[in-house]
Amino acid sequence: MPGPAAHFPSPVPIDAYGNGGFRFADMSHKGSLLILPSGIYGWEIGGASRLAPKCFQAVFDESDDIEFLLLGTGQTQKFPTSELREAFLKKGIGLEVMDTGAACRTFNVLLAEARAVAAALIAVD
Repeated sequence: MPGPAAHFPSPVPIDAYGNGGFRFADMSHKGSLLILPSGIYGWEIGGASRLAPKCFQAVFDESDDIEFLLLGTGQTQKFPTSELREAFLKKGIGLEVMDTGAACRTFNVLLAEARAVAAALIAVD
């Protein structure tokens, strides 16, 4: 979950991913990311097998400003549990699951279109 302050104060395109992190806005971040309307946060997740509704509380807190979340599950697409899918359904947020590379590319396109999108990106090597 994100800490008290945004790592970066607004959503911006992801310039690169790999080597265990991401590059954006002339910055680099080691580890996974949570990109919300309020900013970009480091996301302590570990891996796709650990995804649970509690990992997305920050997303749910901003649900009024999010149409859907792109979930990048690492090197390969890994589908979430029914419990997680139901949690997103209850909050009225669409959940689109794909590998992290696809999620980064899709996020950049939708951000450029000014869509109400968020992303949860698991870092890849």
